[in-house]
This record gives sequence, structure tokens and C-alpha cells, in this order.
Amino acid sequence: MNKRVNTILALLLMCGMHLLAQEFETATQAVKNMGVGWNLGNTLEANSQTYYDVTKDNYWGQQGLESETCWGQSKAKPELIKMMKDAGFGAIRVPVTWYNHMDKDGKVNAEWMKRVHEVVDYVINQGLYCIVNVHHDTGADSDSFKSWIKADEANFSQNQSRYENLWLQIAEEFKDYDEHLLFESYNEMLDKLNSWCFASFASTSKYDAAVAKSAYNAINSYAQSFVTTVRNTGGNNATRNLVVNTYGACNGYDTWNTHLKDPLTNLTIPEGETNHIAVQIHAYPSIEKGINGYKSLVDDMYSALNTNFVSKGIPVIIGEWGTSNVDKGTGKTDYDVRRDAMFEFVDYWVKSAKDLGMATFYWMGLSDGAYREIPAFNQADLAERIVKAYHGDNYHGEYPTATIEHIVKYTSDWAEAFLYGDWSDNTIKVSDYKSISVELDKAYGDKLQIKVYGDKNGKDKDGNIQYKTQEAKVSSSSSTTTVTFNASTLGTNIYRITLQTLGGKQSVRVKSAKLIKADGTEMAGNVAVGWGCEVTGEAIKSTSGICTINTVNTNDRIYNLQGQQIAKPQRGIYIQNGKKFIAK
Repeated sequence: MNKRVNTILALLLMCGMHLLAQEFETATQAVKNMGVGWNLGNTLEANSQTYYDVTKDNYWGQQGLESETCWGQSKAKPELIKMMKDAGFGAIRVPVTWYNHMDKDGKVNAEWMKRVHEVVDYVINQGLYCIVNVHHDTGADSDSFKSWIKADEANFSQNQSRYENLWLQIAEEFKDYDEHLLFESYNEMLDKLNSWCFASFASTSKYDAAVAKSAYNAINSYAQSFVTTVRNTGGNNATRNLVVNTYGACNGYDTWNTHLKDPLTNLTIPEGETNHIAVQIHAYPSIEKGINGYKSLVDDMYSALNTNFVSKGIPVIIGEWGTSNVDKGTGKTDYDVRRDAMFEFVDYWVKSAKDLGMATFYWMGLSDGAYREIPAFNQADLAERIVKAYHGDNYHGEYPTATIEHIVKYTSDWAEAFLYGDWSDNTIKVSDYKSISVELDKAYGDKLQIKVYGDKNGKDKDGNIQYKTQEAKVSSSSSTTTVTFNASTLGTNIYRITLQTLGGKQSVRVKSAKLIKADGTEMAGNVAVGWGCEVTGEAIKSTSGICTINTVNTNDRIYNLQGQQIAKPQRGIYIQNGKKFIAK
């Protein structure tokens, strides 16, 4: 009798679990309910390679838990996620890189899986939707980075077992989580030519049909492999909403090539999937020409996404988005130099996506670097604009802000810290800027001077700039010093501005450094390491106390997608101030 009762109870339990899975909302409902989302970028997906040959054992498991902070961000914490919820964001995408934490067979290090689990819980415990993925295991190869997952049929054959083993572990780890957790198959998977925009489009601009066919076949094989592996683990994973990405997460934006829509038309929805599958794309449009330059292209892109997916019951997630412009000479982004136009774009982009039931996840930015540790927003007005573009102008979120002060520790005589620029050629015209105003925590007398580097002396026979400097000691009676630029001394362009020690080894607090334009408007400088010094940030929240961040300042520096700093970006996609941009 007891055996029979136990059997009945077991069957009822199984039926209950089955019904629970069947009660999961559809992917269309989930995407709609997400509202607007944000990427916890440069954190769990941050990685650094010492060994690049994927056929060697030493390629795998190259890092420990320290990888989370190796791209300059602090460790993720619950308070940051709560801040995003209080602002009005409904979902967080948690990019994760795995190769540097697993062996050659795909077995994940237990401590790394535990850390991923913790961060996912930060999101789920706030009642937000969470997307966890396989991120920089894909990507564009370079001399300093090699990915193991590529859109190539031979690559799929070689890696299918490893890929499925990885997803088996992730699926089992989160098997009992409810409908707020979604799995994303892979990030931006590129072909063997590292082609962006569509398969087989490399730097030669020559289309190769065979490469393209192999790439799209591989994308579809990886997508099917992912779905089958997750579904076979059963439980809530049987009806968990899953996300598959187009080739390269490409979006069909623009009209300059007839193959731009190929990533959309060549994606095959995994077999048997109807109600619990979504498609993801990424997009970073240019807004430099204003609304007339992007409106029709956005409309065309959204129309293609609707035709290929949404109208067929397959919802679309714009898993990463932002704008791509970085001004030559200053390195400043759209947020810095054309904020009104960016906000106009945000309104159109988010509202148009909402009309089609698509979710949008902004890439990083908003809260970056030292601000995350507080936590606070460094782009509070942008965060608010994104949220209100979706929820309406009457929505009232919370957007705590902060200021960052920098402590420069000079370790050598005559050492210099950057106040503007770096070792690359980020020039500004003397005619466009009239001065720099530097505020310190006190008057330092004759222990410091401001140096402005100009091009008055031209270049030598090898083309190297022969800098001419304008030097001015900081005020001996005030904490604020203003240096007016002298064109007759500097020449046409300013390449960098530094704060130099005249008093040997010492520590100095820089409260702010502002470049004053000819029209009186201001542009923030970037306090960073020059030579012979260390720079740390101290964030002061507008509504609370002080929190010290013991990390090297990286403001305004440019990185490739693997996290390495780049002096002069060539053609491709890069990250600056937590935002991706396209160098053309």
C-alpha cells in the first residue's frame, strides 16, 4: 500500500512540475514584460589571455575569480542591481565568458559557477528578468585574442561536444529557476574572416558565398544544439524561454549592401520551438547626421525584424544598443557632444521598439567604473530618458548621482598625471578652447604645475611631433587654478594637458579638471596615469558619504572588445566610457 501511495505521490509531483513548466509565460509575454533593460558589461565577461592556441590545454582555464575586475570594473553587488530596479529597469543581461574558467572538455570551475550563480541571484532577488549567456567565447580574433566558438561548420563539428557540455552544466545549475531567468545561446558569433554586418564580409569587402553558407549553417547548428541540450535537462528548462542570436547578432541596419539582411533571413528557428524562443540582435547606429539621417534606417530595420520574426510569433530582444559616434580629436561620445540629439534618438528608438513588443537592453554606460561601487549613475539623465521613453514622462524613478575626485600619488620626481588626453593623438584646436580650470583640495603653492602640450614646433623629419609646452604653476593662494591657452606659444593644436609634480613624491587630490570652450561651455577632462604616478578614484555620492575605489582610473580610454587598450582604433568596434562605438 505504501509503495502504491508513494508511486501516486511521485506521479502527482511529476505532473505538478510539468504543469508548472507549462505555466511559464510565453517568450512574447516575457519580452514585453521586461520593459527596458541594462547590460552588466565588462564584468563577468571580462577576460584576458596569455595562451591563444585553442588546441592546447593551457588555453583553457587561464583565470580565476580575479577576471571579474580585469577590465577595470568593481565586483558586481546587489546594491547596484537594486539601483537599476529603482530607476525603472525591468531586466538585466549578465554577459559571462566561460573558456577562461573551464577545462578543454567544457567542465566549468566550481568557484566560477558559484560566482555566476551569485550575480544571477542579485538580479532574480530584485524580481527582475535576467538573461545569462555565453559571451566572449565568441568574438573577433586578433593578435591578442582567440575565440573557440565560430560561425563555421568545421568549428561546430570540432566543438559541439564541448559546447553542449557547457550548456548542460549551466542548465542544470539553474534548472529550478522560474520564468524570470532566460538563457542566451552565444553572443556575437563571427565567421573565420571575423566578418561584421553579415557573413563573409571581411576587410577586403569581397563576398564569399561558400564562407557565408558555412557560417549560417553553423549558426543554425549551434542554435539547435543549445536548445536541444537545455530542453533535455527537463524540469523548468522544458519551457524556459530561450534566446538565439543572429549571425554576429547582426540586425539588418542600413542599405549600403544587399547582404545586410542575410543574418535575419538565414536564421532558422530551432526545431520544435514556437512559444518559448526569442531572437536577439545588437545595434549601434550613427546619429551624427541627426534624425533625418537615421529615422528611415531604423524604420527599415524594425520592419525587417517584424517581417522575419515578430509577425511570426518570435519576439525580438535588442540585447545591446547605443550610438556609435566618437568625435575625432576629442574622443568624446554622443553623450558628451550631442546629448540633445542622442536623447531624441533614445525616444524614437525605445518607443518604436515598444510598439513592436521588442525589449531593449542598453550596453553598459549609465553607471560605470567607480560609480558602480557606490552605487550611483554617472549618466543619470540618460538612464532617466531611457526609462521614460518606455514608461512615459510621468514615470518617477530614482537616479542617485555622484562626483568623482581623484587622488594622484606621485612616485617619481617630475612625474605627470593626465588632465586631458593620453599618449595617443587626441587633439583639440586652440581656437575652440580658451582655458583649463583645475580645482584641487587645497593650495599647493610651488609644488605643482600645469603643462599644456601644443604643436608649435611642428614635426621632425620622421613625422614625430615636436611638442611645445605652456607651463603654469598652480595657485599659491587658491585651490582653483585657471590657465588661459596661449596660441602663440602652443600653436594650432593641444595634444595633452598634465599636472606635474615639482615637489617630488607627494599625493594630490584633484577635485575637477574642466576644459573651457571658446563659447564658455565646459568639457570634463580625464584624470589618468601619465608616468611616474598612480591614480585612484574617490566617489562622493550626492545623498550619502564617501567611498574609496582602489582602481586605476581609465576614463576616456579606448578598448577593443577583448579589453585591451587601443591608442589608435582602426576599422571595427571598440569600447569607450563603457559604450561601444564603430571606427570606420
